[in-house]
Amino acid sequence: MTVRVLLADDQALIRSGFRALLSTAPDLEVVGEASDGAQAVELVRATRADVVVMDIRMPGVDGIEATRRISADDDLAGVRVLVLTTFEDDEHVLDAVRAGASGFLGKSVEPQLLIDAIRTVAAGEALLSPRATRALLTRYLQPTQEPVAAPASLSALTDRERQLVALVAEGLSNDDIAGRLFLSPLTVKTHVNRAMMKLDARDRAQLVVIAYQSGLVRPPPS
Repeated sequence: MTVRVLLADDQALIRSGFRALLSTAPDLEVVGEASDGAQAVELVRATRADVVVMDIRMPGVDGIEATRRISADDDLAGVRVLVLTTFEDDEHVLDAVRAGASGFLGKSVEPQLLIDAIRTVAAGEALLSPRATRALLTRYLQPTQEPVAAPASLSALTDRERQLVALVAEGLSNDDIAGRLFLSPLTVKTHVNRAMMKLDARDRAQLVVIAYQSGLVRPPPS
């Protein structure tokens, strides 16, 4: 299956470089380029892209707001956003995840990793390893007074699902969780996917955000 990719960056040279790189992957097709967030939202509707490679800092509508608009549009429910940033520890990365991004990479990423990341995001999986995701979220995420997931939503989870969501938020992969709980990786994946559906989490990264902000798990003491 060919993954349709939209490139959103205000620098034409960067877009050109990404286009040339992605053209080397037979399963990836660049279907459009946007120079700002507003154009990205328009083009993703017009091209029906599967993945948007989104820069954070763009004039006018930035990448975070564009991600938020895409995530809020029911007609674009299947679109995944891969955010690129100059500094991977930038606090705006967390804002992007909260806005609905499926993951993030630094612009200095190795070419093959970018290609693999697009494939991973298109498949609905977490972009970064669970440990890397947790490292960033733990640095910036603080419990809020108003939970992201309402108590009624959390109560919809079974005890096993709550247990697995907490372990995902601790940075464990499906294989790690399977080994710890003596379950098969497929069983773990099934439970995690059901929890994501119940909590309306687009992907694993947002599941981690919900787990922290709902109070299901707490960041470790600094």
